[in-house]
Amino acid sequence: MKILLISDVEAPYLWDYFHPERFRDIDLVISCGDLKAEYLSFLATMLKAPVYYVHGNHNEKYIKNPPEGCECIDDKLVYFKGIRILGLGGSMKYNKGPFQYTEKEMNRRIIKLLPKIWWNRGFDILVTHSPAFGKGDDKDLCHIGFKCFNNLLDKYLPKYFLHGHVHLNYGFKPRIINYKETTIINGYGYYILNY
Repeated sequence: MKILLISDVEAPYLWDYFHPERFRDIDLVISCGDLKAEYLSFLATMLKAPVYYVHGNHNEKYIKNPPEGCECIDDKLVYFKGIRILGLGGSMKYNKGPFQYTEKEMNRRIIKLLPKIWWNRGFDILVTHSPAFGKGDDKDLCHIGFKCFNNLLDKYLPKYFLHGHVHLNYGFKPRIINYKETTIINGYGYYILNY
């Protein structure tokens, strides 16, 4: 199964120079946040694949105008072709904008999901906007990762952890990190994952 992972910047290759033949075998699109609603709606229209998304810290426009034809998976555990996908959008709180959380607030969101995670015997893919603490994050408050995401990775050992938020052009940041049994992928721009 092929997953098109997108985050943070609208890739001209996917929007301005879109060619459907290049993406005919994409089964699912996952947005890790901070993309224009119109971009997600465009991909939902042009690709024969569902588009799942979580909120980024710059997605306040989604409150009034969410992406059309797409499904928000924030605070949900959803199934796609037998794959369990858990969504937790947002970043560390650094001002009073929406979709920003303290460590404690993000942990509370996770606690609310624990019965569903338990009932489904874990999850295969964790989708977030921010990275986990110490795993592809940065040092400033806005881009520091959540420690509670590390707890999820340690306890449930998902196959993949997909995030955005930390732009790869900020300096040398790896796109892929291997941690225990999990492959962590930064979806900045776009990346095609063969699941």
